[in-house]
Amino acid sequence: MLAILIWLAIGLPVVGGLVVAFVGDSREKLQHVVAVGFSAAAAVAALAILPQAGADAAVSVSFGPMFGDLTFVPDGLGAFLAAVATVVGCLAVVFSVDYMAGEAELGRYYSLVLYFIGAMAALALTSNLFFLFLFWEITALCSYALISFYNDDPKAVAGGIKALIITQFGGVGLLALALAAYAQTGSFEISTFLAAAPSIPAVVLSVMAYGALLAAAAKSAQFPFHTWLPDAMEAPTPVSALIHAATMVNAGIYLLARLYPAFADVPGWRTAVVLVGVVSALIAALMAVVATDLKRLLAYSTVSQLGYMVYAVGAGGVFASQFHLLSHAVFKALLFLAAGSIIHSLGTRDMRKMGGVGRQMPFVRNVFIIGAIALIGLPPLNGFWSKELILEEGLLHGPGWAYALMLAGVALTALYTLRGVSMVFFSEDAGPHGHDAGRAMKTSLGILAVGTFVTWLLVGSFSRMMAETLPLHGLHELTIAQLASEISGAPATYLALGAALIGLAAWQWRRRIPGAQQSPGWLLAATESSFGLETANRLIVTAVQKAGAFLQRTQTGQLNWNVAGLAFGLIAVLIILAWSV
Repeated sequence: MLAILIWLAIGLPVVGGLVVAFVGDSREKLQHVVAVGFSAAAAVAALAILPQAGADAAVSVSFGPMFGDLTFVPDGLGAFLAAVATVVGCLAVVFSVDYMAGEAELGRYYSLVLYFIGAMAALALTSNLFFLFLFWEITALCSYALISFYNDDPKAVAGGIKALIITQFGGVGLLALALAAYAQTGSFEISTFLAAAPSIPAVVLSVMAYGALLAAAAKSAQFPFHTWLPDAMEAPTPVSALIHAATMVNAGIYLLARLYPAFADVPGWRTAVVLVGVVSALIAALMAVVATDLKRLLAYSTVSQLGYMVYAVGAGGVFASQFHLLSHAVFKALLFLAAGSIIHSLGTRDMRKMGGVGRQMPFVRNVFIIGAIALIGLPPLNGFWSKELILEEGLLHGPGWAYALMLAGVALTALYTLRGVSMVFFSEDAGPHGHDAGRAMKTSLGILAVGTFVTWLLVGSFSRMMAETLPLHGLHELTIAQLASEISGAPATYLALGAALIGLAAWQWRRRIPGAQQSPGWLLAATESSFGLETANRLIVTAVQKAGAFLQRTQTGQLNWNVAGLAFGLIAVLIILAWSV
């Protein structure tokens, strides 16, 4: 039964994508029904996997000695991320019924979204590094195509190309890791690699460890690869919620957590992970403080919150990172979809033109504020519990300087969040009048709003599932009572709440501070250049595009030459693989 559920969670979205394309754009209502039906069925299947989570392979399909077996293991990490991907994906599809109504090429949109959901579920559940890389790249391809969905908009196309190229650094790092693991162990299986890690030469293991960090940083838009995510906001907003807030960007965090036992003792690796997380959290929060585009504000916030998760892994808080991943997936999807409702209604993303939206869209205002409170990390919403767990782990097991900087990040988070809420909902009416969300939009928003109140109550079953199925990670069960006692009695909690209050007060008292009502020029300039990295990233993207244009000359358009090139390439690869064996 477990094997059937796994195939359903992965296969139903793929089949749904094919069916939606076959239905055709002339039957829009049927496309909506098919997309919602298949995504909902996949979500149900993924949720049904959770009670049966285990450390043993439930599915194994042999692909020969070269690539090993395509195995799916529903352990705590994999089953959890698959459930997040399918459930949030389903809610994004439901939201799209209203948001994408009347759009051209709806079949292409739904097909790509469904393919992405299936690939993400497969990425989470597979225990074979080679196939993990394969699914990793499929999600990147779907992401690129969805960012560029409005392909008559140059900004959307440029954003898609930038995301595809920058995230390929992560693909290179992951492929190098997979090949090195095969060379050292003769297998692509993650469990085999983790067991053999202590016997792998230190130099090789270090290269693999930093390759994993490279892969995670690029995929999860962490410093210095963070610049692609804000530009990805040219995608339809449900895509922003699904891929760039709740699922794909979590793949890097998942990879670090998955391989943590192998790399925890590599010299300098944990410090490097902490440093990447801290820098990402701070610079993204600073950029959010001056953002005027609502979706870019949320994108910067996503980079910052992912930085907290990376920091947690570096500090040894693997469970804390995954617990916050769950919280963030819920409240950030809520914020993105609520923002989508506003943008859909008003036709603008500029927060300076949104004053008074709260009166026009009361439901959206209320759910957005719920998500904002969770983002700030105030009790009793889910963001409070998971962020406090991260900060406590950092205080106990991480470097002191990093903890102090993360507290500054907490204050900045409160500042930019209150600023955004004030500009959108409570400032003077400065823009066009809108209308509240439609029924399908309200359905998704309502479910996610409830989730921000209750998902932290899953801490007991989630931690138990992780501890029982991931023995090498050294995790332990944490009940609701233990979590409440631990958080309420920890000094880190009151330090973080104090930092959040400082951030809230800074926005409220800005009029009393000379010059504080206008954004600092240096910060605006730094944001525009992504702290100097935009130029470097632009050079990389341009170089890759020029190299691609040069290689186009090899495409003669003659079938015989193309077939010959494929044949010689395949022969070369087979010779290299045979030689390495």
